[in-house]
Amino acid sequence: MISPPPVLYSFRRCPYAMRARMALSSSGQTCALREVVLRDKPPEMLAASPKGTVPVLVLSTGEVIEESYPIMKWALGRNDPEGWLSPLGGSVDEIDVLVAENDGEFKDHLDRYKYSNRYEAADAAVHRAEGLRFLTELDDRLSHAKYLFGGRLSLADVAIAPFVRQFAHTDKSWFDDQELPRLQNWLDNFLNAPLFQGVMKKYPQWRQGDGVLWPPT
Repeated sequence: MISPPPVLYSFRRCPYAMRARMALSSSGQTCALREVVLRDKPPEMLAASPKGTVPVLVLSTGEVIEESYPIMKWALGRNDPEGWLSPLGGSVDEIDVLVAENDGEFKDHLDRYKYSNRYEAADAAVHRAEGLRFLTELDDRLSHAKYLFGGRLSLADVAIAPFVRQFAHTDKSWFDDQELPRLQNWLDNFLNAPLFQGVMKKYPQWRQGDGVLWPPT
């Protein structure tokens, strides 16, 4: 008996959901896509994951994976045809450290830069400057190779690029004026690649009874 595909609750513009979709797409993992509107979250998603954030992957076994980075590793652990878990420079443990910095300190500064009105006493300019420190670290890394961990795409690039995109697009003119030539080129190449373009197709809000298999064949 063939098991039904996992159910993926996603939101197109969420950077966490973007990176999960890219890993699932690269691995060739078919999912039942449920596009979520964050102000109108489906009760089925909240029943599976009461934290109420995307992405959420519900496996046919009933197991729920509630965070994007574990979803990426789950998908690539099943099938990793592009070798994202085998970086040419460094190790997965080193990737984990860099992604943790992205998801922790950098994401905190990104939120307080982009959404400073949501945080009491947040100074957008201060948080932009602090975020720039991480971007400079990435630019320095890219002085040694085309990608963050060597000469080909790895888990690190895909996990981090959606957040650099969000930071850059908060004030694109400012970002373009920074001395980050390698990072700017890396981001442009990433956003124009078929991988990213392929996971950014728009889907309507999921309703009970809808069925969208993703990625489309």
